Amino acid sequence: MKASSPRYGRYAGLAGAVVLALAAIYLLFLRPADLSGIPPGNRVAPFAVPLVLGSLQGDADIATRADQGGAGSVPACAERGAQILNVCQLYEQGPVVLALFVDAGGCTRILDELQQLAPSFPTVRFAAVAIEGDRAALRRLVRTQRLTLPVGLDSDGAVGSLYKVLSCPQVDFAYPGGVVQSPALLATSSPATLRARVSALVAASQARARGAQAP
Repeated sequence: MKASSPRYGRYAGLAGAVVLALAAIYLLFLRPADLSGIPPGNRVAPFAVPLVLGSLQGDADIATRADQGGAGSVPACAERGAQILNVCQLYEQGPVVLALFVDAGGCTRILDELQQLAPSFPTVRFAAVAIEGDRAALRRLVRTQRLTLPVGLDSDGAVGSLYKVLSCPQVDFAYPGGVVQSPALLATSSPATLRARVSALVAASQARARGAQAP
């Protein structure tokens, strides 16, 4: 992972508050869903972040090529390891459901909801990323909830910016291969809606695979 960079350092401690303020504006003025998240049909932005439960330190790697300055010295998709959450590695394995949350925002219930859904959808890769936040508190949260899904830490807020997070939580859905399947699911969603969206992702992924195999 790349070392802390002055590019992000000056904003440390502020980005979480900014995200929460933007989320409040969204809820107040009912911003359209297409203003949050990566639009359907686009590929998810690559990133690699340390896992909350690991010992690896560093900011998010969001580089798309080598030696990309503050974004990272190594392409994010190439960052692999037991202590790293890499979105490229996730979508190589199947459909992806990715929750982005601010741990100070009171929206950590999404982690338990994803944990409960995961056994019903074994082909889906569920994961979550905390935008900034206190690592010790996040570790306690993961252990208290006995989470088995990977939870990464976006310590400098770079992933939150890439994914246009304006809601807490924001859940993104991607096909195998990393193309976004549908608009991001935002804070006002219910567990039933989340389950329906995951079911739709699986069905759409299967249809997409059949179409690719057709002569």
